[in-house]
Amino acid sequence: MQQRSTTTTPNWLPQFCSAPTLFAVTIVAELVALVIVLAPESHLRPWLPRLGVVSVYVQWLALLNAVVLCSLRRPLERLGARAGFVIAWVGSLLVTALASAVVCQMDQALGLGLSVPVGSSLRFVLGNTAICALIAAALLRYLFVLEQWRERVRAASKAQVDALQARIRPHFLFNSMNTIASLIRTRPAEAERTVEDLADLFRAALGANDAHGTLGEELDLIARYLQIERLRLGDRLRVDMDVAELPREFAMPRLLLQPLIENAVYHGIQPRADGGTLGVHGRRLADGVEIVITNPLAVDAPSKRNGVALANVRARIEYHFGARGELRVQSGPENFTVNVRLPRTLVG
Repeated sequence: MQQRSTTTTPNWLPQFCSAPTLFAVTIVAELVALVIVLAPESHLRPWLPRLGVVSVYVQWLALLNAVVLCSLRRPLERLGARAGFVIAWVGSLLVTALASAVVCQMDQALGLGLSVPVGSSLRFVLGNTAICALIAAALLRYLFVLEQWRERVRAASKAQVDALQARIRPHFLFNSMNTIASLIRTRPAEAERTVEDLADLFRAALGANDAHGTLGEELDLIARYLQIERLRLGDRLRVDMDVAELPREFAMPRLLLQPLIENAVYHGIQPRADGGTLGVHGRRLADGVEIVITNPLAVDAPSKRNGVALANVRARIEYHFGARGELRVQSGPENFTVNVRLPRTLVG
C-alpha cells in the first residue's frame, strides 16, 4: 500500500491578504502617520489637515506593500525563511521608493503642494525609504515570530487530537467488543447494528486529523457513541438530549465535543451503581452556539476526573476560535457541568 506523504513546507510568511494581518498593517501605518505629523517641521501647517493627507498616503503605501507581499508569498516561502525575509524587506524598500517618486512627481506636476517643494524630491524619496526600512524590518520580524508561534500551536493541537484518538481506541474498543460478543447469540440484529455503529464511529474519529467539520456531524458521532454505551450500561445510562435548536451546518473542528461526552459517561455514570442521567442541551446564540453537558458526580468512586480531555478541548477551542471561544467547568454538590461556547467564525 502506498503511503501518502503529509509533510508540508512551514509557512514562515503570513498571509498579507488576510483580515488580521491587514488590520495590523493598517494600525502600524496609522501610528507612523501620527508620528510624522507630530514631528517638528520648518513650515508649520494645521496638524489635522496634514494628518489626513499623511494618513491617506501612508495607508495607501502600506496596503500597496501588503498586496505585493501577498502576491509573492509562495515564491518567497520556497526560498526559505532567511533569504525570503531579506528579499521581502528589500522588495518593500523598492516599492516604497518607487511609489514615493511617482507620488512626488505627480504632486509637483499638478501643483498641489501636498508632498515637498520642487527640488526636494530625492530627500522625500530617501526619507520615506528610510522610514520603511525600519518599520518593515520590525513588522516582518514580528509577523515571522507570530507565524512560527501559530505553527507550533497548530502542531500541538494536532498532537492533542492524536492523543484523544489514541485514548479512544483502547478501553472503549474493548468494552464495545465485549458488548458485541454478549449480543451475538441473544440479539444478533443488535450486535450487527452495533458493529456498524462502531465502524462509523472509528472511521470519523480516527480520520479527524483536526480537520473542520460541522456540528451536525459531531452530534451524529455523539449519538453513535451513546448508542453503543447504552448497550453496555443498559438502564444505568439515561440521556436527556435537547439539541434541536443547534444549527447542524455550524463549522467546528471534529472530535471537539465527543471527548467531553466520553468523560461524562466514564467518570460520572459508569462508577455509580444506579447510573445517572447525562444531560446535553444546546441553544443558538446571537454570535454562535452554547452546549451544556451535565452528569452526576460519582459519590462512591474516587473523586478524580480525567483532566487531559478537558485541557485538550480547552486548548483547541482557544486555538480555533480565539478568545471568543470558551469552556467553563462547574462542579456542584451533585452534578458536574461543562459549558462550551463557540463563536461563528473559526480563527484557525
